[in-house]
Amino acid sequence: MFIIRKFIGSIILFLNWILPPRAMKRDSDTQKLVDSQTENFKLYQFHACPFCVKVRRAMKRMSLNIELRDAKNNQDIKSELVTEGGRHKVPCLRIENNDGSIKWLYESSEIVSFLTEKFNPPLKD
Repeated sequence: MFIIRKFIGSIILFLNWILPPRAMKRDSDTQKLVDSQTENFKLYQFHACPFCVKVRRAMKRMSLNIELRDAKNNQDIKSELVTEGGRHKVPCLRIENNDGSIKWLYESSEIVSFLTEKFNPPLKD
């Protein structure tokens, strides 16, 4: 099973490399505002996880600078995810709010929906 996962993960990473999503263009002031809003976001992820790749591609499309944390190869980050977030499951977006409260999103679709609602501009007529 390990070999199959490794092989499929390599294919996903290769396809992601040759077919990268196009990043959204913003003016510099708007991008600075978005960067300040995402500075308290952290994505716990595995490099070759297909669901993590899905979230990273959405981040790239929306030009979001969110810190990536390797919860597979870094024991400190893995234990932080388990002790603070409650489980060792990726992808997981840690959102620290202005009031100090922390929200943990664990499903890739929920993470992408949250980011899209917050950072994707509405279409103009």
